[in-house]
Amino acid sequence: MGKPDQLLVFTLGDQRCALYLPVVDRVVRAVEISPLPKAPDIVLGVVNVHGEVIPVINVRKRFGLPQRDIALTDQLVITHTVRRPVALVVDTVTGVVECTARELVVAEGILPELEYVQGVAKLKDGLILIYNLEQFLSLEEEDSLDQAMTPL
Repeated sequence: MGKPDQLLVFTLGDQRCALYLPVVDRVVRAVEISPLPKAPDIVLGVVNVHGEVIPVINVRKRFGLPQRDIALTDQLVITHTVRRPVALVVDTVTGVVECTARELVVAEGILPELEYVQGVAKLKDGLILIYNLEQFLSLEEEDSLDQAMTPL
């Protein structure tokens, strides 16, 4: 039996979501986001984290959740895709959980059209959607983000 997967669990409104821990670099308090002209709609702007300029993805918009202003209590999950680091604005990070293969369901087995969902963790206290960070940005969004970030 393989070792359990570790998931970073966070909330968006009353929805519990997760990312596989290896793609997460750190979690920081929400800071001021600088606008990034010409960036795709899904990008709120950029933040400077320890001297690195990182684009901030509007996760609420990507998942069709109600929009709201960023609150001081929000957190930024600094993650990395194959192409670049990105920050996700989340309501709260609730912690890291371990899931065994028995507790994980691959997304295709439930709803194949769940675009950004990699799977679902079935835990004692409910379900958690596990997101696939690599699918957050379309190729067009990646390219326009590359162009918007070029002068930085």
